[in-house]
Amino acid sequence: MTKTHLTQEDLTRYNEDGYLLVRGMLSKEEVGLLGRTAREDRVLDQHSSGRADGEGGTIRLSLWNHPTNTIYGVIARSESMVGYAEQILGGEVYHYHSKMIMKDAKVGGAWAWHQDYGYWYQNGVLFPLLTSAFIAVDPATRQNGCLQVIRGSHLAGRVEHTLTGDQAGADMERVEKLLERQELVHVEMEPGDTLFFHANLLHRSDQNHSDHPRWSMIVCYNAARNDPYKESHHPRYTPLSKVPDAAILEVGSSRFGAAGEDAGFIDHAKDQSATSLSKD
Repeated sequence: MTKTHLTQEDLTRYNEDGYLLVRGMLSKEEVGLLGRTAREDRVLDQHSSGRADGEGGTIRLSLWNHPTNTIYGVIARSESMVGYAEQILGGEVYHYHSKMIMKDAKVGGAWAWHQDYGYWYQNGVLFPLLTSAFIAVDPATRQNGCLQVIRGSHLAGRVEHTLTGDQAGADMERVEKLLERQELVHVEMEPGDTLFFHANLLHRSDQNHSDHPRWSMIVCYNAARNDPYKESHHPRYTPLSKVPDAAILEVGSSRFGAAGEDAGFIDHAKDQSATSLSKD
């Protein structure tokens, strides 16, 4: 992988738009290994949970807190991935959690408009000093439900979220007004492309009606100086042990290639970040 530092232009774009798309962050070999491992990983599958999206589809994902010596943990701890997060957040970061989104062909569910900080605010995180690295495992297209973002919407601050059905979504009156003023962007990606996005960026995705899966892995980083003031189901500051980018391929066929029980899996259906919100 081994990437150079982000430029000032990159950082300005992130700060203005709320996101930065890095093409080819993972090589074809690296993302190919990630995809094969994830689809063959029984532990990852056993810890996946599904939620109805209210539109007839099902959202399936696995969510875990700790970056172990798995391919998932090595990617999350790799020098380039962590380095980009540190540049974006302006200092040391730690692993807040990771998840694998399993948007399968024909049945993969939709996500309502939301901000991640709309959830994480409940966890004692005082500032939105978090960034998510959304890694495309499969091609992400409009047809299979790629991520949609509202450019610059992070500058609107935290929007109120309520629990409707099985999903927590942002106040749609405010979302609709933002859409009148800001650009809606469909983020189409190739495997290995990575989208870094701000915790207050409004985003959503459609159901997957295509014949092709759209799996993705998301690594969430919190600034070390933004250590939550209280305990929650996601970790407080924990020093992150970086590894060389080359470790991604080295871990491939080893016994650490699949998820381990010590990853700290969380049942998404019982994710307190969402269930602690009021229900309308």
